[in-house]
Amino acid sequence: MLLQNPKTPLAGRGILVTRPAHQAVGLVEKIEQAGAMVFSCPAIEIVPPGNPDAADEQFQQLDSFDILIFISANAARIGIGMIEKNHQMPKQIAIAAVGQATTRMVEELGYQVAILPQQRFDSEGLLATPQLQQVAGKRVLIVRGEGGRELLASRLRERGATVHYAEAYRRTIPAVDTAPILKAWQQQQIDAAIVTSNQGLDNLISLLGPAGHAYLLNTPLVVISQRTAEVAQERGFLHSVLLTQNPSDPAILDTLTSYFVAESNKGEALEQQSSTL
Repeated sequence: MLLQNPKTPLAGRGILVTRPAHQAVGLVEKIEQAGAMVFSCPAIEIVPPGNPDAADEQFQQLDSFDILIFISANAARIGIGMIEKNHQMPKQIAIAAVGQATTRMVEELGYQVAILPQQRFDSEGLLATPQLQQVAGKRVLIVRGEGGRELLASRLRERGATVHYAEAYRRTIPAVDTAPILKAWQQQQIDAAIVTSNQGLDNLISLLGPAGHAYLLNTPLVVISQRTAEVAQERGFLHSVLLTQNPSDPAILDTLTSYFVAESNKGEALEQQSSTL
């Protein structure tokens, strides 16, 4: 049972969480402990790749690579699992992670990250790291889901690296009953939404359909990367797009809290102004 704290800025707020169900537990607990009600709408489901042998073939040649890049926490979790099942992590390989959540996953699995962005936690941030500036002659393996952006690979190739992909999983749109979500929006119960990836945002738009599109575009959106903020603006979001300082659950909660504190202060200021007129 949710024990709401009426003294917190999130008390009585409704927050839409779109992370895959197995990854959302910690965030949901933190939001509920802060007094808010969570509406869950997983926008991504992680499933095996169409051809797992293709990724395994790359892992068989892992000794020949200089840099191993994990593009997400899922890439790290699934990719390292595949490596450890049939192969071994080379001691000399430099592991790169796109962000802090990915780094935590790599470290939880017993390995060290040598290359990590300090500001933008996306491909652009990774490309800005000192270790990826001089890569001529280097062999790079990017572990990711099927499809996705080509920016990272294309820029590394421009810098002289040989780049291959190990596509270890697929991201699909899960079967979600969005009727309760749409009803909650109609009743003005959803005050903000959290989206943690570009594809998650596009999947959410598809899941909600035309009926939910206007609601979503007019809802404050919390994102964890600059690129997702840019994608949201490209998709026509009319309300605030709130970028967290980092991708962690506490940072997401802090961003939500700061936003609603500011909104509350605005409301109080308007009330005071009206009372003096």
